[in-house]
Amino acid sequence: MSATSAPFGLRPAFHPSGLDRAKALAGGITSGYSTAILKGQPVAYSASAGVIVPITANSTQATWSGAFAGVEWTDSTGRRRVSNYWPANTAYIAGSCVAYFYNDQNIVYEIQADGSMAQTTIGNEYLFTNVTAGSTTTGLSQATLGASTAVGNAQPGQMRVVDLAPYVDNAWGDSYTVVRVVNSASQFFGTVNAIA
Repeated sequence: MSATSAPFGLRPAFHPSGLDRAKALAGGITSGYSTAILKGQPVAYSASAGVIVPITANSTQATWSGAFAGVEWTDSTGRRRVSNYWPANTAYIAGSCVAYFYNDQNIVYEIQADGSMAQTTIGNEYLFTNVTAGSTTTGLSQATLGASTAVGNAQPGQMRVVDLAPYVDNAWGDSYTVVRVVNSASQFFGTVNAIA
């Protein structure tokens, strides 16, 4: 797996408490919102509308809240729809949309790097790459961790590496290492400084 580039976005691995439930946000996406939001794509609360939107930037100033998990709504014909991604430009009956996303800062996610990662990267912070990439056929994000985007204390990254994902076909130094990360640029809890 980690010898092949097959990104899957952010996938919750666990929460220290044992609960890694997705938050349900009523009216969580604006009706007719023009951008697809894919499962596993990093999302943030909109500054003006109180809804979630996909992040598009991979900079040290780009905070995020969590990972998109799916959505349900009632379309204009009265049919209830459930999807693992938000189809762009979808309209719904007012009050019928519920968006699901993981937003607890303590959730540990798995993500594939766009290059090789060594064990010495534990504790380092990185930025997202390919943050808007993905497939509306599968509904899955293809966001990756930028292996060459390590940043220091002066400019914290978006996620911190905490471990290797424990799969038999995944090892430190593989071409596209799958690692475990936590949010180090949380939208609501403030930036967590990198370890010295």
